Amino acid sequence: VGMATESVTLETKTGTLAGTLTVPASTGRRPLVIVIAGSGPTDRNGNSLGAPSGPESYRMLADSLSAHGIASLRYDKRGIGGSQSAMTRESALRFEMYADDAAAWVSQYRSDPRFSTLILVGHSEGSLLGMLAAQRARVDAFVTIAGPARRADVVLHEQLAAQLPPAFLAQSDSILASLVRGDTVANTPQILAALFRPSVQPYLISWFKYDGSTEIAKLKMPVLILQGTHDVQVRASEAELLAKAQPKATLAMVVGMNHVLKLTPPTMGEQLRFYTDPTVPLAPELVRALTLFIASIPSPK
Repeated sequence: VGMATESVTLETKTGTLAGTLTVPASTGRRPLVIVIAGSGPTDRNGNSLGAPSGPESYRMLADSLSAHGIASLRYDKRGIGGSQSAMTRESALRFEMYADDAAAWVSQYRSDPRFSTLILVGHSEGSLLGMLAAQRARVDAFVTIAGPARRADVVLHEQLAAQLPPAFLAQSDSILASLVRGDTVANTPQILAALFRPSVQPYLISWFKYDGSTEIAKLKMPVLILQGTHDVQVRASEAELLAKAQPKATLAMVVGMNHVLKLTPPTMGEQLRFYTDPTVPLAPELVRALTLFIASIPSPK
C-alpha cells in the first residue's frame, strides 16, 4: 500500500508545533491516529534528542498503521525538534500545556474530510496527557500504551528508592511531598538538582495533580490499554490498575514487549541496546491489537 507523508504545523499561542502526517493511499475516509510522545526530549519518531540513534518506535508505528489503511499524525512536542520555537521559559511550562497541544491537533483535523474516526494514542507520559486531551477535544477513541496509573510523584519515589542512598531519598521524599502540596522548595541538594531545579518545580506541581486511574475513569469513549510484560520503566501492574479504574476498557498485554514497543529480553541490562537500535521491528502483537481496536470503532455520524 502506498502512502503520502506531509510536514504539517500547528500554531499555538507561544509558537509553531511541527509534525508528520502519514496518509495511506486508499479511496474513501480513513481513521486518523494522533500519537502523543512520552517524557523527556522525545521527538516525533520516538527518539531521544542527543542520542546517536533511537528506536524509531513512532515512525514504525506510523508505517505499520499505514499498511493497515490507517492515517497518523506524530509531532515534536514543544521545545523539541521542529517545535523548538514553541517552548516557553521552563518556569512557565505546565503539564496542561502539553495536553492543550494534543487537543489543538485534534481540533485541527477533526473536520478534515479525509478522516473518519479520530483516535488519540498516548505513550508513557503521553498517556496521562492523552487522557486530559480526550476530555477537552472530541475524539472517537483513546489508547494508552505503557501509561502509569498512579501519580507521577509515587512512581518517581519508587524509581529514586532504587538509586539513592537513604539520606538523599529522605530529602527527595520531603521535596516531593512539598510539591504535591503545591509548594516550591528553595534549597535542593546537588545530587537532586537536575530533577528538582527551581525552574522545573512549577511543572512538577502541575503534573502531580493528576493520576491515570482518576482520569481514565472519566473517559466516555472506547478505550484500549496496551502494555508490554517486559517494560521495566512502567510495570504491567500499572495497566491492571488502569483497567480496574475503567472496566469498559479493553486490556491487551503484549508478552515480551518493552517500553519502546520492541520484543526484548526481560532485564534492563539486556534491553539497553533496543533503545538505540532503529532496525528492530515493533512487537507484532502491539500492531495487531491496535489495528483490531481501531477497526471496531464506529464512525461518527
